[in-house]
Amino acid sequence: MPALTFDYFYGIDAPQFAVRDFEGRRNLGYAATASLTLPIWNWGSTQSKIKQADLRRRHARVVLCAAQRTLLADLRSFYGEAQTARAELESLARSAELAAESLRLTTLRYQGGEATVLEVVDAQNTLTMARNAYDDGQARFRLALANLQTLTGNF
Repeated sequence: MPALTFDYFYGIDAPQFAVRDFEGRRNLGYAATASLTLPIWNWGSTQSKIKQADLRRRHARVVLCAAQRTLLADLRSFYGEAQTARAELESLARSAELAAESLRLTTLRYQGGEATVLEVVDAQNTLTMARNAYDDGQARFRLALANLQTLTGNF
C-alpha cells in the first residue's frame, strides 16, 4: 500500500546554544520533510501470501474430509458391532434357557433313577458355562453401545 509521511522540525540550528549568534543572526530554525512511498514491485510477496492462504484452505478441506470419512467409518463399524453383539446376546440367552431346561430334565431323570450323577454335574457345568457366556455377551453388547454412543450421543 502507498505510504505518506510528514515530519516537522523546529529548534536551534547553530553550533552554540543561543537564540542569536555573536553577529546578531537568529539561531532558531525549522524544517519540514514529506515522503511518499509507492510500491511498484514487492518481489511477489502478495502472490505468495495468496498462494499460502489457498494452500492452507485446501489443507483444511482435506483434513475435514478425512475426519468426516473416519467418523462415518467408525460409525458404520460401531453400528455393525452393536448389531452383531445384539444377535449374539439373543443366541446366548436362548442357549442359557436351553441349558437350564436340560438341567431340569436331567435332574428329573436322576430323581427317577434313569440318569447318573455325572450327567447332572455335566448339565450343571453346561448351564454355568452358558450363563458365563451370556454375561460376556452382555458386556460386549454394552461396550458396543457405549462406543456407538460416543459418536451419536444418547439415544
